[in-house]
Amino acid sequence: VQPPEKPLQPEEWNKLREDFQSPEVFEEVMLNSMIRCSSPIDVAKSLLTYLAKRNGDIAYNVLVKYLTLCVQHGQVSEIRDVYDIMKVRFKILESGAYNLLVKGLSNSDHWRMALTLLEEVKKIMVPSRACYESCIKAASRHQEMKLAFELYDEMLAKDVVPTLDALQSFFDFSRGMEDAELQKELFGILLYLRENQIYPHKTFMRSIKLWFESIPGGNWRGHLTNIKDSGQCPVCNHQLEDSNLTEEEYSNLSERIIRDVIHGSDTFRKTSPQEFEAFQTFVENRLPFDVVIDGLNVSHIKPKRMQCENLFDAVNCLAKEHARLLVLGRKHMLMNSPNWKREIMKEMQSKADFFFAENISEDDAFLLYATLRSGKHCKFVTRDFLRDHKACLPDSLTRHLFRKWQRGHQISKKKSFSFVFSKQPAFRYDCVVQTTGDTWHIPYKDVFEEKYSYRVPRKWLCIQQKL
Repeated sequence: VQPPEKPLQPEEWNKLREDFQSPEVFEEVMLNSMIRCSSPIDVAKSLLTYLAKRNGDIAYNVLVKYLTLCVQHGQVSEIRDVYDIMKVRFKILESGAYNLLVKGLSNSDHWRMALTLLEEVKKIMVPSRACYESCIKAASRHQEMKLAFELYDEMLAKDVVPTLDALQSFFDFSRGMEDAELQKELFGILLYLRENQIYPHKTFMRSIKLWFESIPGGNWRGHLTNIKDSGQCPVCNHQLEDSNLTEEEYSNLSERIIRDVIHGSDTFRKTSPQEFEAFQTFVENRLPFDVVIDGLNVSHIKPKRMQCENLFDAVNCLAKEHARLLVLGRKHMLMNSPNWKREIMKEMQSKADFFFAENISEDDAFLLYATLRSGKHCKFVTRDFLRDHKACLPDSLTRHLFRKWQRGHQISKKKSFSFVFSKQPAFRYDCVVQTTGDTWHIPYKDVFEEKYSYRVPRKWLCIQQKL
């Protein structure tokens, strides 16, 4: 439906509504169309006037759609009017309406009203990421960096994960400021990227570089580079951190994971203690393995092929290296079916040890246990990120070691498994943000990727301070 170009009289709206094939949804469809076409506000307002006259009031969802259009056009006085109406008519708004109100107000001279609204939201729910970030950007734009960081810290404390866009805005708006406290906060963001293995994209990386170079009297210089295979930076000759865990780090990590993750409160959500005990006995009698495979996960690598063929390829490829393999399977794989052919399963079982769990079990705890108990050399194959388990680890150092171990031991290649047994990990150096105080090395990606990725970038920003 094409929205009109100018405001209409109630009788004209009535005629349009009667001609519409589903009159009961006419307003919604019309407003959606106005949002899509970015129609003038007065056209939408004339529709609201017609509705108020016809129904005596305006429905909540219609007001929210009108609000969307007002935010689109930056019509602050209208946004405030709609908020006043909504406040009187509805005790509590849902998060979508709050997001719109905060966004609309934060982009205006009345941005402090957005902060007041944020406080209101906090009384009834955890504010959304969009709410926090609108306020953070507003504070940053007005050079109120202390306030912006207070909101950022609060957001992290409530486990609301910031977007790269919001993190970038801190660097964009802090350029050229001479403030030791602010520097510390921005270094904190870089350490947040390190701890969570987040790789900035090219535009974010440039913001970081420009911020460093703008620090008054800081003498920082940034260069884009590729790190040598040995782990040495060609720009500053600094040796990057080793990707291997020390013996001590490894035994601490495996102890913590077995205690906090595997025997922690979440393990038996989808598996029984009896089943897990049986699995432990099975593993202890056959240690050590070279590779542990998440069979169900790997069987879905190429969706158009039979699942057992996908798994067979992986097992075959890994078995060529005479490696000791453990495949974690499910009991349904043993029932002869179109996806699980008995003769293929038999052949695989001659090349690898198999443990078949109940069909409702969670594989990750099994995968982690068998890999860690096998020792430092053991790799594991899955396309999962193992995010939940990192969250169960109580402190940032253990989380960092977990990610580091994961980077060196997780095989997640879709197409081929043949590179697995190069005798060293893909990189001898650790691919995360790192610093020595007067140097920073930041791996970055060419393209924007919001989601966490285990594929490590090859490009680096080297920043050094010339003292």
